[in-house]
Amino acid sequence: MTSTPLSHTPAFLLHDLLGSSAARTPHATALVDGNRHIDYASLQGEVEGLAASLLSLGVQRGQRVAMWMEKRSEMVVSIFASSRAGAAFVPINPLLKPAQVGHILQDCTVRILITTATRRPLLAEVLAQCPELQHVLVIDGENASDWQALLATPARDGHRVIDSDLAGIFYTSGSTGRPKGVMVSHRNVVVGAQSVASYLGNHSGDRLLAALPLSFDAGFSQLTTAFCTGASVVLLNYLLPRDVLKAMEREQITGLTAVPPLWIQLAQLDWPAAAVTPLRYFANTGGRMPRETLGALRQRAPAARPFLMYGLTEAFRATYLPPEEAERRPDSIGRAIPNAEVMVLREDGSECAVDEPGELVQRGALVAMGYWNDAEKTAERFRPLPAHEGSSLVEIAVFSGDTVRRDAEGFLYFIGRRDEMIKTSGYRVSPTEVEEACYATQLVAEAAAIGTDHPLLGQSITLFASATAGAALSQESLLAALRPTLPAWMLPTRIVVMERALPRNPNGKIDRKLLAETLTTPAPENAP
Repeated sequence: MTSTPLSHTPAFLLHDLLGSSAARTPHATALVDGNRHIDYASLQGEVEGLAASLLSLGVQRGQRVAMWMEKRSEMVVSIFASSRAGAAFVPINPLLKPAQVGHILQDCTVRILITTATRRPLLAEVLAQCPELQHVLVIDGENASDWQALLATPARDGHRVIDSDLAGIFYTSGSTGRPKGVMVSHRNVVVGAQSVASYLGNHSGDRLLAALPLSFDAGFSQLTTAFCTGASVVLLNYLLPRDVLKAMEREQITGLTAVPPLWIQLAQLDWPAAAVTPLRYFANTGGRMPRETLGALRQRAPAARPFLMYGLTEAFRATYLPPEEAERRPDSIGRAIPNAEVMVLREDGSECAVDEPGELVQRGALVAMGYWNDAEKTAERFRPLPAHEGSSLVEIAVFSGDTVRRDAEGFLYFIGRRDEMIKTSGYRVSPTEVEEACYATQLVAEAAAIGTDHPLLGQSITLFASATAGAALSQESLLAALRPTLPAWMLPTRIVVMERALPRNPNGKIDRKLLAETLTTPAPENAP
């Protein structure tokens, strides 16, 4: 590591984002964890101490350090300390079960695990199957004094790494099979932070609410964009959507990023004025926000600027729609974010014409390093582009698997995931389009359309839906509301009315795979 003062060092590595802000504004609040407010200097000190402790425990360059705990300051310290030591962080979603945690620990041969006293016993059987795991650090309980001693270890230089080296591994939930580990470099996360902070206009006066899991790239981004600009991050573990509004009011949040299922729930609540007044922007990621939800949010927070974003873990973030375009084209996912190029390609690699559906392909510094220890899946998703004129180098781009179209002004529109497109009666149907029609009826709080095998149609459309608060919902009433707006082949042949919210995966998105698994008993079909 360089000995140059951090205040004069540009951010090349993940931990530089924190270190540079600590040098510039040491007494500014970096992190809020419950009643604890941690300034940048104190947070940097804890990171330096834990990094030195990890080195003393023998962690080598690029070795994996995993964290399994709820959202708390110790997790943030562990992530940035891993980077400072020259290791790679692996944040594990706290909602995962021990067997799923065990898969991750084994898959990327984690060397050090950091967890809590209540979680440690749950892993007793799992840890016996992890021979590469050398140390388990417990942050609280009877081990709290040991943890404090680790944080107080005198700082020392870490292993030398550069921006193209591995910074961390994010495990994606995936639509099929076990989660895959997406490898991200220091360049990926630093450039991503700088890019997102630039178009969101983040600054040192911002207070960002970290409501998404830190194991989710969009949740992790709340840390990096804040530390990049010297802003404050408020950590929140919430049970109910109303808890988010209470935190916004209590902490005077200026920026909130969430996924569509949470936005749908928040849009149905009354927002206290004290939560609305400081809110500068709200941002959506992880799927398209229904137009009805966007309209409701804009009514509740009319002065807040809406940012509609699209991205994939394999490339951090791809596009955003400028707030001034939200009124004109609310269905668009926008254009490429700064320092990224997004293309719409045919299967032969040629560029699609205006409004011609094709695969979204992204190139640039945000493209991840591939999947951990999975050359076959990496080769499927990360593929070479033709060399640029005058260059003999081959560039690797990420092929998203998402179908989009580009209009004449260059704005992109999401059509659907290739592995989720429903092929029925000779047509290709986007689940998103069916779901949007459901939301437009104002009868539905949440909706998810999936394709199921059908002997005559190829696939039929099954729709899962829950009612808006205080409304009665039946298969008949929803189908009657959809008939005037959808052609016959897009009408669901089966509607499953859910009495409660649709199930979520660990990242807060609707769990389509779990919904599909519930379709084990035949049910009468609706005639379109």
